[in-house]
Amino acid sequence: MAGEPLITVVGNLVADPEPRVSQAGKSWVTFRIASTPRVRDRQSGDWSDGEALWLGCRAYGEYADNIVASLTKGTRVIVQGRLTQRSYTDNQGVQRTSLDLEVEEIGPSLRFATTQITRGQDRGQVGSYSAAGAGSGASSGAPEGQSAWGQPAGAQNGFDDEQPF
Repeated sequence: MAGEPLITVVGNLVADPEPRVSQAGKSWVTFRIASTPRVRDRQSGDWSDGEALWLGCRAYGEYADNIVASLTKGTRVIVQGRLTQRSYTDNQGVQRTSLDLEVEEIGPSLRFATTQITRGQDRGQVGSYSAAGAGSGASSGAPEGQSAWGQPAGAQNGFDDEQPF
């Protein structure tokens, strides 16, 4: 949709993604992330957690299936999406407003962890991630003779007729 801001947020999943199915049989997923900034006290020089930004997120179709299969509670993620706002009345009758992201892109943050990428079956898409422990080696987990991106070993850019960048 035009006019909605596209933003990027780094945060942690606060619960496992919740898979859903529409009445038309299409899959979608909802999940929440919390992004907590680090704030420095100017007088003491100490760092502490600032106020967390909580965002509800939604994704649809095969993308939703990949998110459910790949990400779990506590995973640090980088999410890019269209920021939306919705108003609702809670169970106590109080009018509330929430900020939500219609997910365009999402992936695990590699700041404190490593991951293994598996291509999806449709259209050559990257399908799922499996997190490995922080500090583990840089092994791609790819079959022998292939790069981490499914290219023949030694392929520079995945295009046989072009020179590497």
